[in-house]
Parts: sequence; structure tokens; C-alpha cells
Amino acid sequence: MRKTSTTRNSRDKLKKKRGPRKGPFKKKECKFCVEKIPMVDYKDVSRLQKFITERGKIVSSRISGNCAKHQRKVAKAVKRARMAAFLPFVAE
Repeated sequence: MRKTSTTRNSRDKLKKKRGPRKGPFKKKECKFCVEKIPMVDYKDVSRLQKFITERGKIVSSRISGNCAKHQRKVAKAVKRARMAAFLPFVAE
């Protein structure tokens, strides 16, 4: 007869893979709210490049830490900068 080993439940397997939790995460702050920047300008390329990836995609607010109001303005400014050829549409 074959020996059957004790089976773990799926929760134990997940704990082993993930590791211990470190506690609550720190919410990122919106750079525009902290620095009190009145508007997001599409001509400010150096600031807008922080919000696009090396592939040319717009970074989500979850990653960048922007509030919803400023994330919408960043997205619109990036699109305008692309149309004015300040920013690339895709990576080279």
C-alpha cells in the first residue's frame, strides 16, 4: 500500500510563498498637491517624463501616487505633449 502524506491546506501554501506581512503600506502623496503646483503644463516635459514609462505608457495613479484630479490632468497633458511632439508616442 502507498503511504499518504499529510496534506496542507491552500492557505499554508500561500503563506509560505508570500512570506510574512510587513504591516500597513504607506500611501504615496500626490506630487502636485504637496508642491502646490497650480496647473499641469504640457510644455513642462521634464516633469511629465516622470509619469511615463520607458516604453511611453502613462503610469497609473496607483504607481505614481497622484490624486485622481491631478492624474486626469497629467494624462491630458501627456497626450497634448505627444501631439505637439514634445514626448514620443512609443519607445524607439
